[in-house]
Amino acid sequence: MVNSLEQFSLQGHAALITGASSGIGHTLAKGLAQAGATVVVAARRAERLEALVGEIEAGGGSALAVSMDVTDKASVAAAFERAEQALGAIDIIINNAGVADPKGFLKIDDESLDFVMNTNFRGVWHVAQEGARRLVAAKRPGSIIIIGSVLGLGAHPGQTAYCASKAAVIHLTKSLSLDLMKHNIRVNAIAPGWFRTEINADFFDAPAGKAYIEQMPARRLGKVEELVGPVLLLASDAGSFVNGTVLAVDGAHSAKLV
Repeated sequence: MVNSLEQFSLQGHAALITGASSGIGHTLAKGLAQAGATVVVAARRAERLEALVGEIEAGGGSALAVSMDVTDKASVAAAFERAEQALGAIDIIINNAGVADPKGFLKIDDESLDFVMNTNFRGVWHVAQEGARRLVAAKRPGSIIIIGSVLGLGAHPGQTAYCASKAAVIHLTKSLSLDLMKHNIRVNAIAPGWFRTEINADFFDAPAGKAYIEQMPARRLGKVEELVGPVLLLASDAGSFVNGTVLAVDGAHSAKLV
């Protein structure tokens, strides 16, 4: 019988994480490295990536930094090519890069809409497609994980474009799981609730943000480290029969949205 804890090991796997220069992606990269994966950290801010590689290697892990703009298909392909040449097939792909431009529906212009959709939807599409094509060519199984949002499960005022983009990738997750199952590639999503990051820290430290926290079922924000375990489940053999699933990690926030 296989040791249940060994199923969570990522030894022998290579994982690419987009948007790894800060926030959730930064923490996931360190967490997967600790689980044994060789980690490819991808983003546009190269100097931050190199610092992250240094942190991972100082902790005994192995990492490679690659420059990637998820909205640019050529950039995505070049990043995968560099990673593949160095490490072989990338069999864990974590689509984490995302942006927001909070505005009410009537104030959203084409530029704002394109900004959100090009990263949050088309960027996920580009990375998943490039990674899946390479896995199929290498005849390797794999796991694709999309970082969605509870705002893809329920709506919130002033976040129309963001909500639409995250709802789109949640449905994309389910569609891809069916299309890629025959290639032994699993596709799942995490739907985080509100987590403290450098992007939202100022808001949640302000009176309005503190008041919003008090309305949450958990009465607190999530810690980004609390996302590592759920992602590890989906990336590892422990989740080998989990496919096409959207896992909310939100302190019951999405239950309140329904």
